[in-house]
Amino acid sequence: MALLINRIHIAGRTVLTPPPVPTTTSLQEGCPQILPISDILVPAGIIRPITLRARNLPQPQSGQKNYECVFNIQGKMQRIPAVRFNSSCIQCQNTSYWYDGDETGDLPVDFSIVWDGDFFIDKPPTMKALLYKCEAQRDSCGLCLKASTAFECGWCLDNKKCLLRQHCQTPEQNWMHHGRHNVRCSHPRISKIHPLTGPKEGGTRGENLGLQVREIAHVQVAGVRCNPVPSEYISAERIVCDMSEALLPHSPGGPVELCIGVCSAEYRTQSSQTYSFVTPSFNRVRPEKGPVSGGTRLTISGHHLDTGSTVTVFIAQEECLFVKRTNRDIVCVTPSSLSGSGPASIKLLIDKAEVTSSDTRYIYTEDPTISSIEPNWSIVNGSTLITVTGTNLLTIQEPKVCTVVNDSVMTCLAPGIIYTKHQAPESGLHPDEYGFILDHVAALLVLNGTPFTYYPNPTFETLGNSGILEVKPGSPIILKGKNLIPPAPGNTRLNYSVMIGETPCLLTVSESQLLCDSPDLTGEQRVLIVVGGLEYFPGTLHIYSDSTLTLPAIIGIGAGGGVLLIAIIAVLIAYKRKTRDADRTLKRLQLQMDNLESRVALECKEAFAELQTDIQELTNDMDGVKIPFLEYRTYTMRVMFPGIEEHPVLKELDSPANVEKALRLFSQLLHNKMFLLTFIHTLEAQRSFSMRDRGNVASLLMAALQGRMEYATMVLKQLLADLIEKNLENRNHPKLLLRRTESVAEKMLTNWFTFLLHRFLKECAGEPLFMLYCAIKQQMEKGPIDAITGEARYSLSEDKLIRQQIDYKQLGEAGTEVPVKVLNCDTVTQVKDKLLDAWRQGRLTRIILQDEDVTTKIESDWKRLNTLAHYQVTDGSLVALVQKQVSAYNIANSFTFTRSLSRYESLLRTSSSPDSLRSRAPMITPDQETGTKLWHLVKNHEHADQREGDRGSKMVSEIYLTRLLATKGTLQKFVDDLFETVFSTAHRGSALPLAIKYMFDFLDEQADRRQITDPDVRHTWKSNCLPLRFWVNVIKNPQFVFDIHKSSITDACLSVVAQTFMDSCSTSEHRLGKDSPSNKLLYAKDIPNYKSWVERYYRDISKMPTISDQDMDAYLVEQSRLHGTEFNTLSALSELYFYINKYKEEILTALDRDGYCRKHKLRHKLEQAINLMSGSS
Repeated sequence: MALLINRIHIAGRTVLTPPPVPTTTSLQEGCPQILPISDILVPAGIIRPITLRARNLPQPQSGQKNYECVFNIQGKMQRIPAVRFNSSCIQCQNTSYWYDGDETGDLPVDFSIVWDGDFFIDKPPTMKALLYKCEAQRDSCGLCLKASTAFECGWCLDNKKCLLRQHCQTPEQNWMHHGRHNVRCSHPRISKIHPLTGPKEGGTRGENLGLQVREIAHVQVAGVRCNPVPSEYISAERIVCDMSEALLPHSPGGPVELCIGVCSAEYRTQSSQTYSFVTPSFNRVRPEKGPVSGGTRLTISGHHLDTGSTVTVFIAQEECLFVKRTNRDIVCVTPSSLSGSGPASIKLLIDKAEVTSSDTRYIYTEDPTISSIEPNWSIVNGSTLITVTGTNLLTIQEPKVCTVVNDSVMTCLAPGIIYTKHQAPESGLHPDEYGFILDHVAALLVLNGTPFTYYPNPTFETLGNSGILEVKPGSPIILKGKNLIPPAPGNTRLNYSVMIGETPCLLTVSESQLLCDSPDLTGEQRVLIVVGGLEYFPGTLHIYSDSTLTLPAIIGIGAGGGVLLIAIIAVLIAYKRKTRDADRTLKRLQLQMDNLESRVALECKEAFAELQTDIQELTNDMDGVKIPFLEYRTYTMRVMFPGIEEHPVLKELDSPANVEKALRLFSQLLHNKMFLLTFIHTLEAQRSFSMRDRGNVASLLMAALQGRMEYATMVLKQLLADLIEKNLENRNHPKLLLRRTESVAEKMLTNWFTFLLHRFLKECAGEPLFMLYCAIKQQMEKGPIDAITGEARYSLSEDKLIRQQIDYKQLGEAGTEVPVKVLNCDTVTQVKDKLLDAWRQGRLTRIILQDEDVTTKIESDWKRLNTLAHYQVTDGSLVALVQKQVSAYNIANSFTFTRSLSRYESLLRTSSSPDSLRSRAPMITPDQETGTKLWHLVKNHEHADQREGDRGSKMVSEIYLTRLLATKGTLQKFVDDLFETVFSTAHRGSALPLAIKYMFDFLDEQADRRQITDPDVRHTWKSNCLPLRFWVNVIKNPQFVFDIHKSSITDACLSVVAQTFMDSCSTSEHRLGKDSPSNKLLYAKDIPNYKSWVERYYRDISKMPTISDQDMDAYLVEQSRLHGTEFNTLSALSELYFYINKYKEEILTALDRDGYCRKHKLRHKLEQAINLMSGSS
């Protein structure tokens, strides 16, 4: 209900402006111009000319430029040379045109004809070229054939795409188009039916059947004939049909069946959804009564009320205005009663079914009346409280603005009026009409019997001369103004409220001032006056204390302030100078880097060409051999339980029957969402529950729930929502969310992506990652690599770069063959003897190559590992790998090595890769027996006093930077390929995994729910969620995905790439200087480009259609079906039970505190499992 005020007569003026004079422009007959023609159709990507008719085209003279066609395609200008055949014909030469995106099938394009560079030939302004793609928005046969015949599009049966004839192989048999006789799309599809229920009397209309056909031969819904409605048929998209009556009293439901043309298998389809026959009914209305004039929002409750396609509600034969309906409710607005007050029957007409209820009635009551209004005045701004007295007020369901107190009293705020003059007259204004909106009661819309008056708004003067008034604490404050007490009869007054700062004060009101007792405050306090919805700020009070400072104190404060000011100025000058020096140093460093890049450009080019050859050779060698992907189980185990080769979840659990029964009971509890959440939150609340325990529990839970990924996802979403809420409650910065693994949810998120992105790794992202690994490995092995320190000549990491010149020579480029004559009847041993005789050439024994033996050179306390140069192995020598064996034949040569090797035997036994036994980490410990230190290429003289990584803080030399830049330039293509693949929504034919879109939408939903609008926070959440938690882990540890060994130098280079990957996902700007890490300087120019890729990637994902929970659940169920047996569930449950046993009392207490857990007796069920595990009954 609202008080209406209108038609206040206020003097004013109306400004009339003459209508614009229409202007026309007529082209002279002699002017060059392009003549209008029918549509200019241009297929995208097809090279073809465009011919235009014209008039009076001039012939370009000597020195003048020829004609050009200028097309504006999505804001990009494309200029094409044009040929003038004569004065009436011009042709844009052969070229192709393209536009981005498939959101539209055809795109109107503006174009112009230009002569002599910048003279435009006139053409009709509406004349455009229509650029189109057959495939865009035509992903079905029906939509393809529905396209305009002028497009020349057709459905290619082999490709299952809408294509031009020349793009379809063997078009005579495979290309369907309008020109073929009786063309008809096969395999129709029903995507959706609506509604899914209806009364058996029929009359229900189905729609949104999603067909890809033109002609309809037969439609049946649940076995009942459904007659198509031609006027509502949309070709290839929708069929609307009317249901006939079901003859059976209890007709069963069923699917929708239809045929296209003929009812053969090829042209027949059936819906996956089922249509059901139901009987709607109702038994209650709310409210039970309302005014005779109607307007009451009536809710009718019952069963199956949303069935059918149409519904009409009648109250006493008058139609009730329909609003909405659900399965149990129908909402409508009541009409006025023609027969006055009293009960009225209710009838529902659902399609052809009539639904009534003899026990349910709606009662019309007399319309409400209004007898008095107190007070009958307000101020121009309104918002003053009015009390209205009347009868039957409770029958009004939706009063506007006002509130009904009881059947005879209601209160409301007076509305304001618009008064354009400076000040309303003090005697007040009287509106021509005023009234109340009480549903549809028209009699109260205008009440002129009682006058209503508007008085001027109160106004207040500014405090003091400049809005500041100095007062003492407790002294009265006088606020002067006008119209503070309206001259209205009665004792009602305006309600004033005055705030001094945040404290209200006691008021005394007179006609021209407010007297306010100031609160016991000091300092500057703002004054706020509130009345009738108006707020006034007359100024600020400066409340000062009675105590005053002495002259010496004032002098001391002034002197101290002066000294402080001088100190601040000195600090600012020093800071400015230091900042200027830092900027100068940064510019000098960047200039040096640019010069170095120029100087090593040739070296980078040659190194890159060599690497391309090596990678090409690797690719050729791998023809027919797949990339060594690890199987799903090994891949997931290495991510979930890194460093553990034989985990219990991979084995069958050998346990007694009571233990197995207890674990199955424990499994049932874990599948209760509230128990699982309580279990996790209780563990995380324990101080002894370490970070390692959190990761272990998360991995065990994912292994145990592998068979129910949809349930695991639901739990993960709830844990993430709780983590976000906890982060905000603790007032942590939102960007820190998911940064570290400090909760079970964060590790579960990593494992969740590990499970669901395995296929994407194998089909798309794995190849560029493996090629990057191979490129790094081959580039590092092209130069020397120190077997002790792990340093190399070629590296991306300054910590793993050899800082000395190493002379070396590449072997293996040439070789000799020695022919040996053998007989086909020789035994294998006889053949070996002949081979040895031919190879020996005077040698008495074979040479066994070892890192350490009796020939190893020792200088001072340093022992150098043997190299090929030490053994004088020349180019062309043959080397054989033989099984390690100990015999009298070689024991003499290997005596010293065997003794030395005993220190590393354990490492060899535990190593999973036959790589160098020192390639995993530097081994510079002295020999315990001889006191010597090992070295290979470089002696590490600082190993006892300084860690290896600390040497990177020394001044870098030009050679050092040159090698880093050369290696970076060599590997640039492979880094770009990996980043481009990861940050692309559709790359190499592979679509974006559903898990990424689903999780990013979930994070956006959480941000919206918590009103987080900062785009940097959303960007950081997504970066911490996927790139940081999954991709960085995979890039740094490719052995998680592939069956490979990662050496220390390869690990260092991959760490630099991973750091660059992380910097690319950051929203903060990186300030670089001379002390910045080398890896950040190396990729300083590339990171802004990578950041744009990341932003585009997140933006493209947000624009993609939302994945429904049903579609995601179906995908997760399929993943569970494929991989549900990879881990032993009972073994995982047994490992999880360790934490139940460790924190038994805390978990049982938490279950007691939760109301849901108490109601479902979860504590009792857990105690049963504990008793079974302990062997008691």
